[in-house]
Amino acid sequence: MGVEIHPSAVVSPKAEIADGVKIGPYSIISDKVAVGSDTIIDSHVVIDGNTQIGERNRIYPFVSIGSPPQDIGYQGEETRVIIGDENIVREFVTINRATTKQERVTRVGNKNYLMAYAHIAHDCNLGNSIIMSNAATLGGHIEIGDYAIIGGLVAVHQFVRIGTYAFVGGKSALIKDIPPFMMAAGDRAKLYGLNQIGLRRQGFPQEKIEGLKKAYKIIWRDRLLFSEALERVRTEIAPFEELEILLEFLGNSKRGVVR
Repeated sequence: MGVEIHPSAVVSPKAEIADGVKIGPYSIISDKVAVGSDTIIDSHVVIDGNTQIGERNRIYPFVSIGSPPQDIGYQGEETRVIIGDENIVREFVTINRATTKQERVTRVGNKNYLMAYAHIAHDCNLGNSIIMSNAATLGGHIEIGDYAIIGGLVAVHQFVRIGTYAFVGGKSALIKDIPPFMMAAGDRAKLYGLNQIGLRRQGFPQEKIEGLKKAYKIIWRDRLLFSEALERVRTEIAPFEELEILLEFLGNSKRGVVR
């Protein structure tokens, strides 16, 4: 199948470029970059550092991947970016490589849709099938679970976690964890109930939605101490996988959870 590289592109001979890759005009690919098969890199893209990109990704113009972290303590140490398969990375998205303060990897999973001007800072860990809308901005060390949706102009504080299937409304500021399956919005963000429409669109059965709604009411509406609410959820609701995901997320929070 071969590789298509525009004559104006600058691609290091040390880079690993798989079959089926297309690289557009004026793009720059550095020494330690690996790009998987059938990935399309449009014009004016810069991919730097120790960066691994999987298969069948589409990277639009003026994207920057693998540049140094915006961290004053970073001294050029060897850190990485790892991106999975079938992601769409729109114009002017920036994905920085990691610092040495965690696992030395900024990671993006599979089938994510990163809209224009989204920013993924150092040491972030994104799962799969996430949507980041225009100009959504992540500080360092943020974790986002599968199928989460982040609205436009959202700002997320360092070390915040956003759970699987969560929905964050546009122009929100997040300083605490957003639980799985929930909706949040505002400056500073607060919860607005279960992400019912999103769960239905993803094929969740109604009995699971009702179980999560009941858990939400007990934890956030019944005016109980947090520990009492979690215990009551365990005694009053028959266990199922999504409920366990929610309870585990709450139990592991370090920054605290939006109430």
